[in-house]
Amino acid sequence: MIFSISIKKIQVTFLERFSIATRSTISFSLFFVCVFLLSSPSTARSFKVKWKKIQVLVYTKNGKGYVHDNIPFAVEAMRKLGKDNGFKVDVSDDPSVFTEENLGKYNALIFTSTNNEVFDNDSQKVAFMRYVQAGGGFLGIHSVTGTERKWEWFKRLVGGTFVRHAKQQVFAEVVVDKKHPSTVHLPDQWKNNDECYYVTTINPDLHVVLAHDLTTVDDPEKPLWFGNSYPSAWYHEWDGGRQFYTALGHEGAMYSDPVFMKHILGGLQWVVAGNRKPDFKLATARSSDDPLPY
Repeated sequence: MIFSISIKKIQVTFLERFSIATRSTISFSLFFVCVFLLSSPSTARSFKVKWKKIQVLVYTKNGKGYVHDNIPFAVEAMRKLGKDNGFKVDVSDDPSVFTEENLGKYNALIFTSTNNEVFDNDSQKVAFMRYVQAGGGFLGIHSVTGTERKWEWFKRLVGGTFVRHAKQQVFAEVVVDKKHPSTVHLPDQWKNNDECYYVTTINPDLHVVLAHDLTTVDDPEKPLWFGNSYPSAWYHEWDGGRQFYTALGHEGAMYSDPVFMKHILGGLQWVVAGNRKPDFKLATARSSDDPLPY
């Protein structure tokens, strides 16, 4: 009851401040208010991981369009993270690795700065879907929200779809969930030289752990987006698997920053907690256009 009243007051304030023409933006922004209020660290399971039993696949494929030059740095950093913590890291930009037989080896798939179309055919997409439904983990870094923008299932998996970003600059992140392993080491405000990402097609079950502090962002289009904060990292459990995403990581130099890499490791820690390997008996996907769980 208290939650409903609070949202109603927020909505009234919106409608007083903006014209009818901007109400679609208001509705979109109001959703994020709900996400912030509903985000709770209490929903996360145990964070215990036996790293020596973990194997991950780092996927770097890019379709036609912009390709980030941070990818070699990200790959090197992920290999170092594996070496330092005792887990195995494989790397590929070849979509032919997406078969049940191959994916069954991995506790998690890590998409780092993938962009646009990254699969060659539907069977590869279905293998990916079945991997997630089987309990496989997923971690996305930076431009992964710009990947497979026409595929509804993938957009729900990641949690949102890239719309635009402000110019690269130094700005602050606000820690929303201090108890999550991806943020427990961070100060209340964490500054980086990065891009402030905005997304749409939001999955309503996200648990936000970090948010852009928009009061520190130089962006002439910022008034179009409600409030002083905007989600930048989150986790959720969807369609059988666990997912974590962070919008940060545009600069190659970020991947040699131990604070940022601890953020990534913490996200992976949550994704692979319990040391699960996929059980394809749980998978149901037959087509990439199968009905969404919700």
